Amino acid sequence: MATYKNKEYAVANAAKKPSSTLFTLKIELVDTTPCIWRRIAISGHASFATLHHVIQAAMGWHDAHLHEFRVGDQRIGVPNLDYDDPGHPTAVETRVRLNRLLVADTTFAYLYDFGDGWEHRIHVEQVRNRDDRYGDERVAGVEGGERACPPENAGGVGQYQEFLECWESDPYGEPTEKVRTWAGLDFDPTRFDRPAANAAIERMLWNGWIK
Repeated sequence: MATYKNKEYAVANAAKKPSSTLFTLKIELVDTTPCIWRRIAISGHASFATLHHVIQAAMGWHDAHLHEFRVGDQRIGVPNLDYDDPGHPTAVETRVRLNRLLVADTTFAYLYDFGDGWEHRIHVEQVRNRDDRYGDERVAGVEGGERACPPENAGGVGQYQEFLECWESDPYGEPTEKVRTWAGLDFDPTRFDRPAANAAIERMLWNGWIK
């Protein structure tokens, strides 16, 4: 596993890869039981800003809160002069390409909603050349996953796990019913709609919202 103790070596090796590389990433929402996860394919030439939008669509978040990537000791996101540490500035996510920083077997973090503190563990499972199925087109898509994304503003992993316990033990009780009404009456924690996630990503690509 890449630890980034020798970041220059990792970047140099990543830089040798052609722009036609395709990354397979597994994304796990940390401390969720059962684990909420997604597996995505994304072009190695994509920026971390594009990865952010793909993660949002793949997981089912609404992009309503702040976010940040952490690759080793490097922070990548949208710099905020009011909160950033001058000694450890945040790299601009639109300017950092995946294939300039990541290599196979790297594990890094994606944080979403600094209040609720949703941490995603991302593992680079594979880096390969694109095959004929993808050609030179822009690529991003969900290949697999399990379980629904928690509702926005659910209070973090701890409160969401408490909700799931209520769901299991007393699905029609008052505490469960309040959260179900707030989350949406059709909310099902066991369901993951892969076609819907891919349709959302496809719309973003088609409309040029992500590149």
